[in-house]
Amino acid sequence: MSVQSRGDAMESPVINVNPAKVETACLVVPIFQDGDLLPAADKLDDASERLIGQLLDRGDFDPSLGNVQLIPFAPGLGAERLLLVGLGERAKCGEGQLIKALDAAFGAIVKLPLDDVATTFTDVPVGERDTAWKARVTLEAAHRACYRFDDFKSQPAPAPRLERLTLLVGDQDETPQAELGARIGAAVGEGVALTRTLGNLPSNVCTPRYLAEQARTLAADADGALNVEILDEEALQALGANALLAVGQGSEEPSRLIVMQYRGAEDPDEAPHVLVGKGITFDSGGISLKPGAGMDEMKFDMCGAASVFGTMKTVLALKPKINIIGVVASAENMPDGRAFKPGDIVKTLKGLNVEVLNTDAEGRMVLCDALSYVERFKPASVVDIATLTGAAIIALGHHASGLLSNDDDLALDLLDAGENAWDRAWHLPLWEEYQSQLDSNFADLAHIGGRPAGTITAACFLSRFTDAYPWAHLDIAGTAWASGDKKGASGRPVGLLTQYLLDRETEATETRPSVA
Repeated sequence: MSVQSRGDAMESPVINVNPAKVETACLVVPIFQDGDLLPAADKLDDASERLIGQLLDRGDFDPSLGNVQLIPFAPGLGAERLLLVGLGERAKCGEGQLIKALDAAFGAIVKLPLDDVATTFTDVPVGERDTAWKARVTLEAAHRACYRFDDFKSQPAPAPRLERLTLLVGDQDETPQAELGARIGAAVGEGVALTRTLGNLPSNVCTPRYLAEQARTLAADADGALNVEILDEEALQALGANALLAVGQGSEEPSRLIVMQYRGAEDPDEAPHVLVGKGITFDSGGISLKPGAGMDEMKFDMCGAASVFGTMKTVLALKPKINIIGVVASAENMPDGRAFKPGDIVKTLKGLNVEVLNTDAEGRMVLCDALSYVERFKPASVVDIATLTGAAIIALGHHASGLLSNDDDLALDLLDAGENAWDRAWHLPLWEEYQSQLDSNFADLAHIGGRPAGTITAACFLSRFTDAYPWAHLDIAGTAWASGDKKGASGRPVGLLTQYLLDRETEATETRPSVA
C-alpha cells in the first residue's frame, strides 16, 4: 500500500477583476461584525442591489467569527452562489482569527457539490501580514479541508469535489505576491496531507520497512532530485548504531535508518540543513509497558518522522536552492523476550555508554544514534522532530511545540519561522544545571532524568550527541495529533520546517558571492 497525495490537482489561479463579474460556482466573502464591508464585498453589494447589506441589516446573517451562510442565488453577479463568512470583530482580527474563518469557510465548501470556488480573503487586514501570507494560509486551509483518510472505510463518504480555487486580489501589483503565496501554500498543504496520512495509518501497515518504501516512492517521483539510502539492521550493526537497534530488538519488525538527500544548491557540497525525525511506528513502552487506555494512539509516535517526509515532499515541490537532508530513525518498541530492559547499558554510535532506566523513553535512544550519524554531512544546522515527552503536553498543552537548542541564533530562526507559518513553538531553557539529572552510577549517562523538567532533560540527553553542529529539538508530543472525536494526525510542524528552510534559502542567496 502506497500513500496517495490528497488535493494535488487543485488549481489556484490569481486574478484581478471586479468580483461582481467573476464566474464561479461559489464566491466566498468574508464579513466583519461592524457592517463596514471590505472592498470586494462592497462591490458585490453594489452590483446585487445591497444583497449583503440587507442580510446584515435584517439580522439574517451573524458575522461572528466562524459563522457561515450560503446564499444559493446571487442576482446581478457572475457567481452562482455566495458563501458569507464571519470574521468577528475587526479590532480582534489577527492570524488565528483569519485561519479560523478560513477553516469554517472551507469546511462548509467541501460539504457542497462545488468544484470551482473563488475567494476574497486577500482583502482582510491582518496586522502586517502581506498578500503572499494571506494567499498561503488560504491554500493551506483549502488543502486541510479537502484531506480525507478513508483508506480502511468499506463505504467512504463522497470525496470533496473542489478542483479550482481562484484568489481575487484588489490590486494588479499584488498578483505576483499572491501567486507566490498560493504556490507555497499548496506545497505545504500537500506535505501536511502526506504527514497526516503516515501518522494516521495503523502500525500493522506503517512499519519501519513501510516508511523506507515511502522514501523510495518519493525519490522515484522526484525526477532525480532526491537520493535515498536505507540502512537495514545489518548495516546499522556494522555502523555501531546500538541504541537504535536496542529499541527495535524486541519486535519482529526490523529497524531502519532512512536517509533522503536533496541537493538544491549550485554547489552540491554546500553544508546541508538536516531534519531528523523520530519514527517509532508503534510504542508499547516495551518492558516498561504503557497502560492500555489510549495505547492505540501510540501509532502516532512516528509523527516526527512523518513531518520529515511531509517537509521533503514540500521541498520537492518548491525546489529551494539549498541542500537539505531528511533522516528518519525508525523502530517498533515491543516487549518481547529479546527486548531491551531497564538497567541495560547500551553503547551508542558516538561511543557513549547509556544506562537505560525506562524502556518507554525509547525515542531519545533512536535519535541519539541518528544525531551522531549526521555528523558526517558537516551540516549547517540540524533540527530533530519528535513526539518525545508527555511533559511537553503538561508544559505547553496542544498549541505550541517545545523548542530547545544549543544555538540561540538557530532557536530564534525557528521561532521566527513558526510565527510566520503560524505553526508556533516555544523556547525552553537548556541550561547546564539540568545536565546533572542524567548522572549515572554505572555508565557515562542515564537516559532519563526523573520527573522534574522532563522535556528539558530529554533534550539534555540529545544535546550530548550534538556538539559538532548547531542543533535544535522540537518536541511535538502536544501538537502532532489530536485525540477524542477529532482523533488524527495534525501535520505539524511541516509549516514551521518549510518556512525555516525557505528562510535559509533567502539567507543563502543574500550571502553567496555573486558571479561576475
